[in-house]
Amino acid sequence: MAPPIKRKSDWQSQNFSMIIDVRSDSEYADDHIPGAVSMPVLNDAERAEIGTMYKQVGAFEAKRRGAALVARNISRHLEDKLCDAPKSFVPLIYCWRGGQRSRAMAHIFSEIGWQVTLIDGGYKTYRKQVLDGLNDIPSTLRLIILRGRTGTAKTRILRAAANSGAQVIDLEGLAAHRGSLLGSEPGMAQPSQRMFESKLFDVLRQLDPAYPVFIEAESNKIGACQVPPGLWRAMRCALSLQVTAPLPARVSFLLDDYQHMVGEPDRLDPLLQWVTKRIGHDAAGRWRAAIDAGDWAGFVTHVLEDHYDPAYDRSAATRGHQDIEILQTDSLDDQAVAHLAAKLAAIGETR
Repeated sequence: MAPPIKRKSDWQSQNFSMIIDVRSDSEYADDHIPGAVSMPVLNDAERAEIGTMYKQVGAFEAKRRGAALVARNISRHLEDKLCDAPKSFVPLIYCWRGGQRSRAMAHIFSEIGWQVTLIDGGYKTYRKQVLDGLNDIPSTLRLIILRGRTGTAKTRILRAAANSGAQVIDLEGLAAHRGSLLGSEPGMAQPSQRMFESKLFDVLRQLDPAYPVFIEAESNKIGACQVPPGLWRAMRCALSLQVTAPLPARVSFLLDDYQHMVGEPDRLDPLLQWVTKRIGHDAAGRWRAAIDAGDWAGFVTHVLEDHYDPAYDRSAATRGHQDIEILQTDSLDDQAVAHLAAKLAAIGETR
């Protein structure tokens, strides 16, 4: 006899062999449970075809055609992505509302003998859990903001601290953006807002409220991604650590961190157009002259002195940060970053 198909809304409490998203390609691309594998039972074109048949031909014909397509697609997944799945395979399956698409796959899997679980309510149940978590979890965390002027290697320090065991929320990594006008990552598209929120929720739900959580000082937008209100409120109230480094060290770090800009100067056009409008022709002229001369250290120095440092000082003056410690460093090379990351990890163990 086939094992019964289970339904759960609290799907996080169990370890599954695989989480399977049976929605269409576009639905999956917009958002999905982190780690879920896409196995559409109907792709975008097929869904459109069935919808048209319902309207123009009739429900019976549409259902018959849909059943044929669903069976064909599930068969392909069994012969492809699931060809080596063992008898002990325990999948979690979801579609949009936990309806026909997920039930069709679950029925076939159950007949095979696999223990199948459906998310009760499908993606919509999951999405509500994400929104509730993003609203509720941040206020339970002991956030510590890592702040400092542009070029103080904050993101790199946080990532090194995470590798040393500290609890870290890497907003820039989750958003695939460095949070500035030139912050887009080479060869990487930003996630949709929903996908960004799913990734963030996945991090938040695994944090231990008993220990500090380090997060970089950011504006409420990172490229096109918006920091959820609950987390933004918690960040505004959090204690902070400040990283300070001399200007030459920051320039050296930025030249290393933005090597792709040096190799492709055309990427700087948006910044140069922006500075002309916001700061003036004199500043833009200095920046362009440095670029034309190949004086990249001079260009970065101008950018910091003319724009980023004054902007940081204005913002810091309005935030009223409560620094629990100032991390001073004369260098931002790999050794210095590792040393600062170790300090963060130690603070995380003692506070």
